[in-house]
Amino acid sequence: MLKDMISKINNSTFYSSLKYFNDIRKKGLVNHKKFLELTNIINNESLSTFFQPILDLNGGNTIGFEILNRPPSSKMFPTTESFYDFIGQTDQVFSFECFCRNLSIQRYFNSLSADTLCRDNLIFLNIHPQVLLDSNYKSGETVQLLQEFGISPEQVVFELTEKQAVTDFVQFEKVLNNYRSQGFRIAIDDAGSGYNSLKTLVYLKPEFIKLDKSLIRHIDQDSVQQKLVSMLLDFANQSDTFVIAEGIEEAEELVFLQKNGVHFGQGYGLGKPHKTLITGKLPQVPSLRLING
Repeated sequence: MLKDMISKINNSTFYSSLKYFNDIRKKGLVNHKKFLELTNIINNESLSTFFQPILDLNGGNTIGFEILNRPPSSKMFPTTESFYDFIGQTDQVFSFECFCRNLSIQRYFNSLSADTLCRDNLIFLNIHPQVLLDSNYKSGETVQLLQEFGISPEQVVFELTEKQAVTDFVQFEKVLNNYRSQGFRIAIDDAGSGYNSLKTLVYLKPEFIKLDKSLIRHIDQDSVQQKLVSMLLDFANQSDTFVIAEGIEEAEELVFLQKNGVHFGQGYGLGKPHKTLITGKLPQVPSLRLING
């Protein structure tokens, strides 16, 4: 009986091992296919670039655009999130971010017309915090690229997501000061969505705080969200920082944000992402509902 039990255990271990290594092999093949598709996307510049307006909630004018790069939907990358999640797991973060930066600036310039009202607007570029720390990343290259297109560094805002945590704040602050000395500005994205928000804001002293859409959704009905936004707004006003509310979709959300002094806003209710530079517009309020999506 004991021998039978040992035999069953050995057989079970053997088949478990086979399954384990087979799963690894399959995962490796899938990742290889994803890597090939990523390489193909970069080589063919097949990302689609969109510009979403950011509005002054007081006057209604468009102060800038966030530039969004989205991959084509495919079996390997059915969503934009799956695409960027994969890049974060590879050693291609730096090279891909540089590619996106160059593509974004070039396509922004190509979207400008001779008489456009958007020529002096701010440009918000999403960037992984660790890229700025990479010794291969030279801010002078960005300045040179901007000069080629007649764009000032003062127009460029590096948008750092709060979800991608900074670990060495002292070192990162020094790096950001170097970029600021050249005219670039900093925005902290997704503020209020994680545990690291307050520390990030205190150490990095961004020029813009972008409130996560989870704080904005139905804010007119939620006292907890209201208190959090009020706290972040007080901090911003005392720190000469501007607050941008993301994900504005409902008229009631907009009215609340305007009444409470939030500086700027972004969302489908103010302007959807477009492949060309289309300024946003504050809707007439009160109204039943803004166009959603």
